[in-house]
Amino acid sequence: MTDHTDIPDPIRRMIEATNAADSDAFVACFTDDAYLEDWGRTFEGHDGIRSWDETDNVGVGMHFDLESAQQDGSEWLVTVDARSERFNGTGKFRITLDGGRIARFIIRE
Repeated sequence: MTDHTDIPDPIRRMIEATNAADSDAFVACFTDDAYLEDWGRTFEGHDGIRSWDETDNVGVGMHFDLESAQQDGSEWLVTVDARSERFNGTGKFRITLDGGRIARFIIRE
């Protein structure tokens, strides 16, 4: 498991908010015009992020254990062990930050 101090603050806060089941804190990690893509399903802005959070994250009891995080140019590649009522397994995210918050969050592989 990777230490949370090894990653940018917005990503650390997003993981902590998920694990604390704090939807408001989770949504606050994202920019007002954030874009989230989950295997072809797209969500935009805080309303979209909150909708995804209800159906795929906090709303299904998600818990992330950080496995790795590395910077790739302007993006971060983050791998987590994800456990919930809906999904269990490895989650891989491609995250772009902007102004101390998450602007793009792509779930891949």
